[in-house]
Amino acid sequence: MSPRPEPVPARAYVVWGVGLAVYLLAVFHRSSLAVAGLAAGERFDISASQLSTFTMLQLLVYAAMQVPVGLLVDRFGSRSVLLAGLLVMTAAQAGFALATTYPAALVARMFVGVGDALTFICVLRLVSSWFPLRRIPLITQLTGTLGQLGAVGAAVPMTWALSDLGWTRAYLGTASIGVLLAVAVLVALHDAPDRRSLRGPRLSVSAIRHSLTSSWAHPGTRLGFWMHFVTQFSATALSLLWGYPFLVQGEGRSPATAGALLTVIVVAVMAAGPVLGWLVGAHPWHRSSMVLVIVGAIVTVWTAVLAWPGSAPLPLLVLLAVVVGVGGPASMIGFDVGRTSNPPERLASASGIINQGGFYASLTLVITIGVILDWRTPGGGTGYGPDAFRWAMAAQYPLWALGLSQVWRYRRQARRVVDRATLQAGLGAEGVVKPPS
Repeated sequence: MSPRPEPVPARAYVVWGVGLAVYLLAVFHRSSLAVAGLAAGERFDISASQLSTFTMLQLLVYAAMQVPVGLLVDRFGSRSVLLAGLLVMTAAQAGFALATTYPAALVARMFVGVGDALTFICVLRLVSSWFPLRRIPLITQLTGTLGQLGAVGAAVPMTWALSDLGWTRAYLGTASIGVLLAVAVLVALHDAPDRRSLRGPRLSVSAIRHSLTSSWAHPGTRLGFWMHFVTQFSATALSLLWGYPFLVQGEGRSPATAGALLTVIVVAVMAAGPVLGWLVGAHPWHRSSMVLVIVGAIVTVWTAVLAWPGSAPLPLLVLLAVVVGVGGPASMIGFDVGRTSNPPERLASASGIINQGGFYASLTLVITIGVILDWRTPGGGTGYGPDAFRWAMAAQYPLWALGLSQVWRYRRQARRVVDRATLQAGLGAEGVVKPPS
């Protein structure tokens, strides 16, 4: 007879709901430039390379802050760090709404990235503090999945807002949501069931260095990093900036169709998340194999789209949106590998390291696409053609090659290390309990 699941108090779902709402807003702010790329090019009179710098800078700040954020959460607790991130995002989005020059807009997007970076790890820590151990993987996957609703809001609704309300009113309206959520964080969110705010011990430089070095030294952490690297950059580049111009100018689709296809990416993310969560729980020995299969599907469909003579048919573009979207929750598998490869005291630093992978890959792709578009567009401007986009989107192939080779390399190392270290305990590959044969 299986043990009864430990009950979850209703208050835990309230706390998680508030944290999830903040993360959802962070995803919205992160993605809000995706349908505004052409409008931003006209507003600030900038080239494709300058336009991609918005997203590149935002992603660079986000990725660079992941490890420091993990340490901040350990020291000051989720509630304080999450509130700080929310306030920074709100102010930055308001600044972006009012910016009339390219440098001012760049500064605003940089601080959007700062605020965004302070959210996700906070919510993961809240989940681990409020939910029973057996519920944590499911709630974690749901956090990443439901958070993508923010990208839905940044697609079709934001397209309407920019068209009907204009740049300033649209972005100021989204910034105002942060004020309401800040009140909710102050009133409803506690770090733990028995504590409103948690404070950890101060970390010395030597302790931080030891934690980070030990985390990166384990091949399971490196495997998680490269899983995150190779799975999400295609979806991120399309969702954050280049999807809309690619579909409209590269594939000749209407703005409404382009917005709908971007929404399909998000729907695929939300549908695939729970399925992958179940598969990881049922077949933990094959987590890296799942990543290899998913990335293989992404590469195959992208190749069909880019090799298609003329514009790709709509069903093929829908399939592209679906497989690219599945790559988003597939990146969460990297966190699970990191969780099972590190002791509890290193989980924050390991998660921060892994979370950098996909964002470094994404910012590399975003800026490379912009450079190639400028190179392949005679006379400059933003009138990019299908040929320019084929060259630009082909920049994904070196990243896929690097990521897949590293996943293959470190999954073998992780299995050897875990098998050698935990054979007596009956543990298996990639740091998980091997099911009996």
